[in-house]
Amino acid sequence: MVSFFASAEFQTVLSALNTGFIKTLQLFFVTLVGAVPLGLVISFGSMSRIPPLRWLTKTVVWMVRGTPLVLQIIALYYVPGLKGFHIWSGGESGRFTAVAVAFVINYACYFSEIYRGGIQGVPVGQQEAGLVLGMTKRQIFFKVTLLQMIKRIVPPMSNEIITLVKDTSLARVVALQEVIWMGESFMKGNQGYAGLVWPLFFTAVYYLAFSGIATILLGKLEKKLEYFR
Repeated sequence: MVSFFASAEFQTVLSALNTGFIKTLQLFFVTLVGAVPLGLVISFGSMSRIPPLRWLTKTVVWMVRGTPLVLQIIALYYVPGLKGFHIWSGGESGRFTAVAVAFVINYACYFSEIYRGGIQGVPVGQQEAGLVLGMTKRQIFFKVTLLQMIKRIVPPMSNEIITLVKDTSLARVVALQEVIWMGESFMKGNQGYAGLVWPLFFTAVYYLAFSGIATILLGKLEKKLEYFR
């Protein structure tokens, strides 16, 4: 067993999986950085008092949430090129950009519903009390509504974030070389190795470790927000 972990085969596979996992991490963090604020903006559109804006936003959210993410990735990456619009640069960078855009839009729509539920879950009486005290709507949102909303949305947001960890594997549909793609490549022939099945299953270790760390960190965040109870 020790000799296997020290073998050239294992070292080659491990190096490739590490490279793929870095791409997975990049996609994960880019999605969060883009989707978290965009989701809040979309939630405002869903709650807008302007009917056309509200219904347009809700329709877009419904369409994004009602179709598979993998289909959105394929459409976003291939359709513009088929129509003569080459908006993505070639190679790995173009695939990563297209996939990242698809992930940000998809998760922003899911996050927007979580935000909306959190905001609307804050008792209206507290907002009315803020108005009585002379607070502006902006002050009420940031000092009353937002703080309580954050506490309410942490559990469902945590669930979506853990799902995002695993959904990054869908990027392989456009040959983005994330960790699953790298693991599968040794079945087809990569760096002189072919027919190797264990690298693909070994990728589960990466996802388990990543999900475990994310779960612990999100659990600590939830405990820190218990003072709102």
